[in-house]
Amino acid sequence: MSVEEFLPQEYSESVKNGSFKWQSPSNIALVKYWGKKPKQIPANPSVSFTLDHCKTLTRLDFQKKNSGEDFEFEVFFEGRKKDDFKPKINTFFKRIESYCPFLKDYSFKIYSENTFPHSSGIASSASGMSALALCMMSLEKELNPEMSEGFFNRKASFLARLGSGSACRSIKGEMVVWGEHENIKGSSDLYGIVYPDEVHEIFRNYQDTILLVDKGKKEVSSSVGHDLMHGHPFADVRFKQAETNLTNLKPVFAEGNLEEFIKIVENEALSLHAMMMSSMPYFILMKPNTLKIINKIWDFRRETSLPVCFTLDAGANVHVLYPEKNKNEIFEFIKNELVACCENGQYICDQLGSGAKQLSMEN
Repeated sequence: MSVEEFLPQEYSESVKNGSFKWQSPSNIALVKYWGKKPKQIPANPSVSFTLDHCKTLTRLDFQKKNSGEDFEFEVFFEGRKKDDFKPKINTFFKRIESYCPFLKDYSFKIYSENTFPHSSGIASSASGMSALALCMMSLEKELNPEMSEGFFNRKASFLARLGSGSACRSIKGEMVVWGEHENIKGSSDLYGIVYPDEVHEIFRNYQDTILLVDKGKKEVSSSVGHDLMHGHPFADVRFKQAETNLTNLKPVFAEGNLEEFIKIVENEALSLHAMMMSSMPYFILMKPNTLKIINKIWDFRRETSLPVCFTLDAGANVHVLYPEKNKNEIFEFIKNELVACCENGQYICDQLGSGAKQLSMEN
């Protein structure tokens, strides 16, 4: 698909007012996207696990207005008005206006809340922007009832990407690819697709225990970090590395080869942070306890041969990944050895999920 295919024709219906409510999950990349081209196009493809418990719930109320040249909306987060959220949403609306030309026809109220603590250090842009994009698509489907489910999901992912790149991987599950890759049929820079190839049973219900090492605001935002890949001395090599790692994951996913899975996933996590540490200006988002956790995981894996590994997002927190069949032994290790490294002993237990879901207004 090209961007032109997301430009709507004249709508067949009119809608005066209403509400929609969606819940959308966060996701954790296995092959990392770091660096982007204009219009939120990724510099390399990525693949992610869709999470199940870490979600944003968003309700969109809309009312037709007489006229207006500006976007009209209010934002509420966990029951409180949040004007400091408005600039990001205004930017999002500007980016998607040509694809959602009804935006200035309505006055909106956006109510949002997370199932995980807002200041927990878990990025909520993926879940938040994808939930909002899905609400907008529900409104567009009211205006164009003939829209197919497949197109609805593709366009929701396309719109979510324009709010936050990784948000396009939160529409569906369990594993999502974003970014064109010659060996993955249907992959696109414009939206995420459900990983289309064979996946071994061992990856079903994979566990992700998120260790909250540092809940403070990141010293360098992801947007700034992405921009620092322009002119980075290792950028081209990094982009090729991501392509190769995604290629190498295909037989790993099909065969359930956890030894190779661990190597690739941990290599990707450390490569992401290596790019941060070697950019100009350089920066470090890991904390001492991040490294302590990593070393404890390596020691435990060496001693027990249990298939536990880590990945990192663009921050200090550690995602501990392991198969459901080894949950009891590995979770005991996490509680006994790793939780002490978390801020206030906080962690979140999650697992693979199936993607976003529309909620009834009674929920």
